[in-house]
Amino acid sequence: MHGFANPKRFLSLARPLTPWLLGIGFLLTGGALGWGLVGVPAERLQGETVRILFLHVPAAWLGMGGWTTIALASLAEIVWRHPLAAIAGRAAALPGAFFTALCLVTGSLWGRPAWGTWWEWDGRLTSMLVLLFLYLGYIALAGATAREGASSRIPAIFGLVGIVNVPVIHYSVLWWYSIHQPPSLSLSGSAMAPEFLWPLLAATAGFSCLFGAIVLMRMRALLAETQAQARLRRRARELELEPRLKASGA
Repeated sequence: MHGFANPKRFLSLARPLTPWLLGIGFLLTGGALGWGLVGVPAERLQGETVRILFLHVPAAWLGMGGWTTIALASLAEIVWRHPLAAIAGRAAALPGAFFTALCLVTGSLWGRPAWGTWWEWDGRLTSMLVLLFLYLGYIALAGATAREGASSRIPAIFGLVGIVNVPVIHYSVLWWYSIHQPPSLSLSGSAMAPEFLWPLLAATAGFSCLFGAIVLMRMRALLAETQAQARLRRRARELELEPRLKASGA
C-alpha cells in the first residue's frame, strides 16, 4: 500500500487507469440502462416501475461503497499515516453523497406507486438518510481542516465512526419490521429472475467503474491543489525571509 505513497507513482497508475474506467463505465452503464429500460419486460406485480431498480440499486450500492472507501482511507490515515489517505477520503465523499441522494430520490419515485407514499420512516430509508447527513458532515469537516491546516485525523475519526451506519442500512430490513422488501441478492443466491438480474449486475458494474474514475480524477485534482498550495506557502516564506537576508548581507 505504501508503494503508492509517492504522488508520482500514484499518478503513473491513475492517469492511464482513469480513461479505461470511464470508457468501460460508460459502455456498461449505457448498455445496461438501455437494456433495462427497453429490453426487459414489465414485472408481474410492479409493472413498468420495476425499471427504476437499474438506477436505484447501483446508487444504493455506491452510496454504501463510498462510505466504505472513506472508512478504509480513514483507517490508513490513522494507523499507517498514509500520505494519500486523506485525499482519497475527500475524493470519495462527493460522488458517494451524490449516489446516496440519487438512491433516496429514485426510492421515493418508486415508493409512490408501490407503497402509496413518497416517504416512510422505516429502517432502510431512515438509515440511508442518515448516511447522506454523514456525507455532508464529512465533506464540511474535511474541507474545513484542509483550509485551516488542521490535522486530517479529525475527519478520519469521523469517517471510521460513520461506518457503523453501513451494516445498519444493509440489515435494517431484517432487524426491524419494514415496508421495504428484503434483499433480492445475497451471497447465498438470487431471488431475482435472470432477465432482471443480468442488466442489474451490468449497471452496477458500470456505475462502479464510473465511481472509480471520478474518485481517481478528484484525487488527482486534490493532489494538484495540495501541491500548489505547498508551493505558494514555500514562496511566501521565501519572500518574507528575503529582506532579512539582504539586510544581514549589507
